[in-house]
Amino acid sequence: MAVTAPVRRPLGPEILIVLGLSLGQSGIYSLVNIIARLTSNTPLRHQSAGLNTSLSPRPYLDLTYQVLGTAFALVPVALALYLLSDSGKSALARIGFDIRRPGRDLLAGLGLGALIGIPGLGFYLLGRTIGITVNISPAGLPPYWWAVPVLILAAVKNAVLEEVIAVGYLMERLDEIGWSAPARTAASALLRGSYHLYQGIGPAIGNVVMGIVFAEYYRRRGRVMPLVIAHTAIDIVAFVGYTLLPASWLAWL
Repeated sequence: MAVTAPVRRPLGPEILIVLGLSLGQSGIYSLVNIIARLTSNTPLRHQSAGLNTSLSPRPYLDLTYQVLGTAFALVPVALALYLLSDSGKSALARIGFDIRRPGRDLLAGLGLGALIGIPGLGFYLLGRTIGITVNISPAGLPPYWWAVPVLILAAVKNAVLEEVIAVGYLMERLDEIGWSAPARTAASALLRGSYHLYQGIGPAIGNVVMGIVFAEYYRRRGRVMPLVIAHTAIDIVAFVGYTLLPASWLAWL
């Protein structure tokens, strides 16, 4: 009896569904948000955006919401990894999201984090000066005992969500449907820039540049883990560091 080969589903709709459930949805909302900001009577330089804000005045209810929000935000990552396993190879191994080479990944990740993070702070200050970046408050949690752990958890969540989907998943799938290397890199970078538009034109441009660097690293090395480490380090410095800065520095920033 002949065995019928499984029919490969079209990947275009799959990509749109995964992005529509995750970063693509965020990109659309950010596009609407930046249009609203630019058409407001308040100049962009005088507007603000808060990250990691409190969700309830009751501390343990706030903590519950924070943890649940982080957990459910990672569901699209699980979906993307599940879909990438269709080749029979582990999706984690396929995109290099594993711990086979911890030392090399850690060094590469910290190096990439410094390469992006240090100029990124300068670019943020430049954007504030010329009026294309809103005032960003990276951490708006009250000083509860769990605030720093939750901020670190948020940094890990952002890194895993963005690097697995915007780089690993998207680059693999676009390669499968025949996109050229420059087109794959551009798509990944523009997606990253799109969902940062709510912070202003400056951060969107900065994240496009970050997206190009990260996408090219992945295309050449085939590993997401260093990108997750780099992104986590950048966000931890931003989130936790913000809570430790003196009020005078915060006013200057």
